[in-house]
Amino acid sequence: MFRNVIMAAQIAVVSLFCTTALAEDAVTADPGHYTVEFENDKVRIIRVKYGPGEKSVMHTHGPNAWVVVDGGEMRMTLPDGSSGVEELEAGAIGWSDHDDHLPENLSDSSVEVVLVELKN
Repeated sequence: MFRNVIMAAQIAVVSLFCTTALAEDAVTADPGHYTVEFENDKVRIIRVKYGPGEKSVMHTHGPNAWVVVDGGEMRMTLPDGSSGVEELEAGAIGWSDHDDHLPENLSDSSVEVVLVELKN
């Protein structure tokens, strides 16, 4: 019986790590905030919109460039549970190699970003 308890605990731990390590694609995980505006074999362009106080779910992005359309204060929570607050300014641009996070709009106004995800 003790052996069954140990085995169940091991399965639970492995399942937990697999769930956090394999975050779902942003558009699939949260279609209410992520909309594909254009896609071909080279890129996928996604419009991201968060209303005041709105929060997403844990999701992933591949390599991407981004442009902030409407800025605001966002909390980004990482798969390990750590988080940080970022001030996104309208017109800011940037790059990310790969990103797993859970965003939350802390602002009283909407935040909008355009992502250009690169494909292999």
